[in-house]
Amino acid sequence: MRKLSADRVSRAVASLCLRANFELRQDVLRKIKEGLKREKNKTARGILEAVIRNADIAKKERLAICQDTGLPQVFLEVGQDLKITGDLDSAVNKGIEAGYRAGFLRRSVVRDPLSRGKTGYTPAIIHTRLVKGSRLKVTVLPKGFGCENKTRLKMFKPTAGLDGIKGFVIESVKLAGPDACPPYVVGVGIGGTADYACLLAKKVLLRKGPSPKGSVLKLERDLLKKLNKLNIGPMGLGGRTTALAVNIETYPTHIAGLPVAVNISCHALRSASVTL
Repeated sequence: MRKLSADRVSRAVASLCLRANFELRQDVLRKIKEGLKREKNKTARGILEAVIRNADIAKKERLAICQDTGLPQVFLEVGQDLKITGDLDSAVNKGIEAGYRAGFLRRSVVRDPLSRGKTGYTPAIIHTRLVKGSRLKVTVLPKGFGCENKTRLKMFKPTAGLDGIKGFVIESVKLAGPDACPPYVVGVGIGGTADYACLLAKKVLLRKGPSPKGSVLKLERDLLKKLNKLNIGPMGLGGRTTALAVNIETYPTHIAGLPVAVNISCHALRSASVTL
């Protein structure tokens, strides 16, 4: 059985925190540039150009892309033949603390959601999945709460069909309007249970390409086209670039239900991964 030290995990997480917060994902940057080529609205074009410049400066000068450096979310894929020598969750939180301190990133976490109180960097939200092999894949997603606050869940009846799902996604983006810093990447989770649909909608934001499922791909493209006709535009000031992508993930569900969750990301969709 292969061994991996908790200290190595901490160092990797710290590095990922910096990379994710300083470097806009290349797939997202490419979509913003593609949106700029299509955009006709002068104000929208100016905003997209500013977003691209901001990403370039952040990467070169090692500065946070956005002042909201998020509540760190960490996805762990742990090989079943791997032994972590130490406490994995503690190692992750130690790495978050070290990375955020080193990057002078914002302390955005309150330990008690009711009394609020002092802010800190941890604890992170950690999702752990056991997989085949002897490696550990770590992904850090620092998600800001301007867009996280626009998350929605609806427990449809099975008869709602595609029209019901489309209407809900479009309504969710309309309600978000300018508040979550468009253009958006829209994550949609369909199926499972209420909690699992929300997880799917969050996790699918990590996907860097179109769905490999033909029927889902068609739905993604149709929704993207409809969202970009809403004229919300970059930062809500109009234009044809309201959304950069719609990412959908599905999962089997109960015969009596059809859970659908929408998790919106702002244009600064940040994540970084490493396999140890």
